[in-house]
Amino acid sequence: MLSTYYAVVKKSKTLIQIILVIVIICAMLLLMLMNKNKTSNQNIVVLETSKGNIEITLDPGHSPVTVANFLTYVNEGYYDGLVFHRVIKGFMIQGGGFTKMGRDKPSHPAIILESNNGLQNKAGTIAMARTNVPDSATSQFFINTADNANLDYVPSTNPGYAVFGFVSAGMDVVRAIESVKVSSRGPYDNWPVEDITIIKAYVKK
Repeated sequence: MLSTYYAVVKKSKTLIQIILVIVIICAMLLLMLMNKNKTSNQNIVVLETSKGNIEITLDPGHSPVTVANFLTYVNEGYYDGLVFHRVIKGFMIQGGGFTKMGRDKPSHPAIILESNNGLQNKAGTIAMARTNVPDSATSQFFINTADNANLDYVPSTNPGYAVFGFVSAGMDVVRAIESVKVSSRGPYDNWPVEDITIIKAYVKK
């Protein structure tokens, strides 16, 4: 009878151990899922515009310097209140550097060009704007509204423009902005007649 008692106790302990293992595994899986979601959200930036919201999924794996630079401006609130100042239908929409009054907002120093990262300027991707000098990008960015292969990096012939993410939600908003009427404002062409404002830019929670 005593042996039967010990057998029951042993079986009970084994059952408890199995339950504990299952609980621990479930907890670990839940924690991994929460961390995964947290990490992925850290790579999504929301642009609240006067035409609607645009969500940008960043690609730090291919463009670490460019993404870090963009996030610096976002986290500083730099883009809040600026406008899309250059819109060319069938090409791209550009913003991140000018106020509604057409004033160029001071920016941080320029960054290195990461166009040789394997990413292409396809419709819906976001890339950094720059001057004719390759390493001159600061705060301005553009969203491609067409496949712009002429903006891609080509060894020895074209330094290209650095893609660092893509529109994961709100491409209809991008298309709406692309379709607005444009004119000239001071020395700048293709400036929207209607102010297209970035109300707020922030990392998605």
